[in-house]
Amino acid sequence: MRSTSLEHAHISEASVNKSELVDSIAEGAGLSKADAERALNALIDAVQGAVANDDKVTLPGFGSFSRSSRAARTGRNPRTGEPVQIAASKGVKFSAGAAFKSAVNK
Repeated sequence: MRSTSLEHAHISEASVNKSELVDSIAEGAGLSKADAERALNALIDAVQGAVANDDKVTLPGFGSFSRSSRAARTGRNPRTGEPVQIAASKGVKFSAGAAFKSAVNK
């Protein structure tokens, strides 16, 4: 696996922001920052669109994104303790791939 400035940035920072990610992509792929940002935005749009259409997106070695459904349920208002109806909703599930898990556990 190629070492990038993103790995070093992550060690000293609590999180990695989009511009740091764009910088790392540009460096790793030999792209301009503008091209790297367009590529990242295109990836995000493609994943969002596919998952919104109830398709599963699988990136081997990285992981998969899929849509999940939460049924309507009864919750409780923490202030009053009264029952509250919570509407059904959809969410996004991410499952990390084996190579991703392995890299995290090094």
